[in-house]
Amino acid sequence: MSDPTNPFEAMMKAGQDFAKSLNPDLESFSPKGFEDLFPTMPKEFMETFMGKTFNPEGLDAKTRLLLTLMGLTIAGATAESQIRLTVRNLRVAGATKQEIAETIAQAAMFGGVPAMTKAMEIATAAMADEEDEGK
Repeated sequence: MSDPTNPFEAMMKAGQDFAKSLNPDLESFSPKGFEDLFPTMPKEFMETFMGKTFNPEGLDAKTRLLLTLMGLTIAGATAESQIRLTVRNLRVAGATKQEIAETIAQAAMFGGVPAMTKAMEIATAAMADEEDEGK
């Protein structure tokens, strides 16, 4: 017990050292860069597999994605990459910025204001990136 090192910190350091030994480039790994590997789905693809194509009486793709965004927000908005990807796909599916903001705001009733604030920051940044790319 004389070791002042935090066991969690020691475990994290050991994991990081192991990852660096396997691939030195992992030291500069960015989850945001990893998101670029997942393209935004075309609207028709989303509607076919997530919308009314196979279930004409069901929810459309935009509604399903809005529900996904609400769930991610209520869960504490900790899945930042998933929120950004969902927002990107929502825009392609035809959701307005207002619809996205209202969905996140509604989630505050169930997930709390801190989760809503975090999700709103992530969504705003994702939509700003979209504008920067000229979409």
